Amino acid sequence: MGNSIQKNFEGAGYDVIHVNPTVEEISESKDEISIMVFYLGKFVEDITDVLVYLKDICLEEDKILILLGNLDELGIVENTLPAAAIAEKFERPIDLKKLTAEVHKFAQTIDEKEMQKSILLVDDDPTFLKMMKGWLDPYYRITIVTSGMQALMYLADNKPNLILLDYEMPVTSGPQVLEMIRSETKVDRVPVMFLTGKGDRESVMKVVSLKPDGYLLKSLPREQILSSIEEFFEKKHVEEINAKSSF
Repeated sequence: MGNSIQKNFEGAGYDVIHVNPTVEEISESKDEISIMVFYLGKFVEDITDVLVYLKDICLEEDKILILLGNLDELGIVENTLPAAAIAEKFERPIDLKKLTAEVHKFAQTIDEKEMQKSILLVDDDPTFLKMMKGWLDPYYRITIVTSGMQALMYLADNKPNLILLDYEMPVTSGPQVLEMIRSETKVDRVPVMFLTGKGDRESVMKVVSLKPDGYLLKSLPREQILSSIEEFFEKKHVEEINAKSSF
């Protein structure tokens, strides 16, 4: 059945990468794929590590996961993966026409997303990350990481349009991460806005003294955070136009 599904997708014009359900093989191919179609089997009981890995990349890197399996297999996966990590599920026997239509729908969504600005969100508070991702997701391509070192690893291969960086983090603080970003020629011009929980004058002046591209108070309401980010991108757009016209 797996071969039939692959041939069906290829016939519909999609490039298909076949991997075995291991963390190693999925990890090697994840940067080349946006949609993952997981054909389940009895083996799902023995691959908890794979399911946890899928949960992480679906939530943190916006991968789309479609599950194919019987009720028992789907139930096992759903006990490990939160609903937010599963884009769609199909119970066997699979209707290939409906499956292909669903993949096409998600592919169109991805194409639209590619036109959006990309934001790297860095914070060690998972609750805050989840809230911010929910607020920003409809308007931007969001990648979330939970530490400064994860952010630097991501920036080694990616160049977002904006970094929202928590000022106070354990191990590697926001100021330390900013300093390392500014020392890397590949990403030294990527705008960085600090996220801070302290709004008193002394704290704000301390943040501003590091010369980020801006800062946001974590206590701001959703509408104000969204408008601040939108205004920031509009300002950058005007600056780029003026820079081009000066030549």
